[in-house]
Amino acid sequence: MKVALIAAAGNAGSRILAELVSRGHEVTAIVRDPSKVPATKGVTVAAGDANDPEALAKILAGHDAVISAAKFTHAKAEHLIAAVEASGVKRYLVVGGAGSLTTPDGAREMDSPKFPAHVLPEANEGTRFLEVLKGSDLDWTFLSPSRIFTPGTRTGKFRLGTDKLLFAEDGTSRISMEDYAIALVDELEHGAHIRQRFTVGY
Repeated sequence: MKVALIAAAGNAGSRILAELVSRGHEVTAIVRDPSKVPATKGVTVAAGDANDPEALAKILAGHDAVISAAKFTHAKAEHLIAAVEASGVKRYLVVGGAGSLTTPDGAREMDSPKFPAHVLPEANEGTRFLEVLKGSDLDWTFLSPSRIFTPGTRTGKFRLGTDKLLFAEDGTSRISMEDYAIALVDELEHGAHIRQRFTVGY
């Protein structure tokens, strides 16, 4: 496919970019600073701002799908969604957050007194983004990672869920960015969760 990847130079974005390239997709890597994306076969780098919908829509036009890996506190939901809608691309995948997933007691992860205060603004914006997305006409997918979402190993072994945090046998809720990228690109290729949020974890 021809895929536009917003925030391709970030922690999650760079791993999604690598996964897309490894599977032979043609990628337009959209970043603020093009020098942060190394020259790679199959990748076209474009300078773009997630908060400039009109200019971004022109970059996105003509792609089969758009993936956004931008931080929610850096890119307003209305701006990104408007850009995708204006571009004419219907398929939109979003790197979500874990804050709005529910814990075993039924409460949202972000409502726990143990939830890190410095992460709360991002979680709030991510939750709002999902709600705005639900009101769009796009064929969207919002993939939430597990509680611990860090660079790690690409194992290809993980589980999928819906709105509840997934926990491994050792009691942790985690997923590497590399395995998250596999799950996201799988979704891009197979479309099993269109107009849905789902999650991935060990």
